[in-house]
Parts: sequence; structure tokens; C-alpha cells
Amino acid sequence: MRTDSDPQHGGSTPNVPSGSDAGPATGGTVPGDHPGIISLLGVLAYGEISAFYRLVDDARMAPTLGDRIAMASMAAAEMNHFEVLEAALAERGRDVLSVTEPFAAALDAYHASTLPSTWMEVLVKTYVADGLAADFYREIAHSLPDDIAATVREVLAETGHSEFVVTEVMARVAASAADKDRLMLWGRRLLGEAITQAQFVLAQREELTELVMTASGDFNGIVALFDRMQVRHSERMAILGLV
Repeated sequence: MRTDSDPQHGGSTPNVPSGSDAGPATGGTVPGDHPGIISLLGVLAYGEISAFYRLVDDARMAPTLGDRIAMASMAAAEMNHFEVLEAALAERGRDVLSVTEPFAAALDAYHASTLPSTWMEVLVKTYVADGLAADFYREIAHSLPDDIAATVREVLAETGHSEFVVTEVMARVAASAADKDRLMLWGRRLLGEAITQAQFVLAQREELTELVMTASGDFNGIVALFDRMQVRHSERMAILGLV
């Protein structure tokens, strides 16, 4: 459950076609004192700091200086986003370390199960998998208090990195049918692991489940939320030529 970044501007998620913006199901309004808000900020904050370290590690596979610089820029953006969330938690009298710790196991398990072995896998994960996490957060942002919604959108802002990833991946899959097949399988794996870990986090944190239930309307709304995430995943895969 986490975003990735724009190498030029420090953003968070890939662009997707406008047809994917049908919008979430209409739910209720989450009150400002809902305990799920702190947990939401916590899981976002851990996602940002873990993304920072992931991008630093992934940069070792970058084939060119330009690619390494792009990855470094993304990592810097993740740290900036972490600091925004740290400040938001501090404003509510909460320490970022204690709030993020409960989410470490699930997010670390996701990244451990989706370690890229090639530069192309790094790029596909950067573009596709982290976009799934951003979709999840945006699905519930409409029901959050204004200040929390603004914070969530700030750390998911800027989506201009698509050119960096799309150009490289499309060139590779056009040149190699074998690479295309492998990356299609990789994309399916990323989708499955992301949804599995999101469901695990919700199952372990009752306050987050209640928050998402309020935002999506009911249990059927949660199911529809995950369905929309899968649709957007397919759109991103299509943009990369992985269909």
C-alpha cells in the first residue's frame, strides 16, 4: 500500500487514462476524531519511508546516470512526503515511530515478496504497483476531513513521471516478446500481492476497516473499490504495452 514518485517533480503515482476517473462510490463522512485517521496517516508514513529505501536500493540496477538521478529524485520526494505526514501526526500529538510501527510487517512483506530482479521489473513496479496504493488512498480521500484529505492528496501529488517509465518499458517490450511475457506475469504478481497486503492490513486494524467502510458505504462498496483498483491496474499495464 504505497505510492511512487516523479523523477522530475517528486510525485506519487502514474497517469492513467481519463476513462478510469469514474470516481469512488459515495460513502459517509469520516469524523475528525475517528481513530482510523491516525492509522491512515501511519500506514502512509511507513509507506513513504519504506519507498525511500526501496528506491535507493533499486537505483543500484539503473543502467545509466540519468536513470540513477531519476531514482534519487524520487527517493528525495518520498522523504519529503514522510516529513509532511510526520508533521501532520505531530499536530495531533502523535509520534510517527509509534504510529507507523504496526504497519511495518505487512508493508515489508509486500516489498520482500516483490523484489525486482531486473531494471525493467523496477520500472514496472514503480509505475504500476505503487499506483495501486495511491488509487486506494484516493478512493477514501473524498470522505476524510478537509485537512486530512489535503494531506493525503499532497503526498500523492504530482504524476508526471510517466514519460520516464513508459518510454523505457515500451521500447523493451516492443523489442522482445519474451521480456513482454515476463513483465506481464510480473504485473499480475504485483497486483495480487498489493491487494493481499491491503486486505491483511484492513483485517488487522479494525479502525482502518471502519474508516474504509464509511468512505465506501458498506462491504459491497469495499469490494467495488478493489474492483476499480484492478481496472486501473489494467489501464496502466496497457499504457506500458503489456497487454
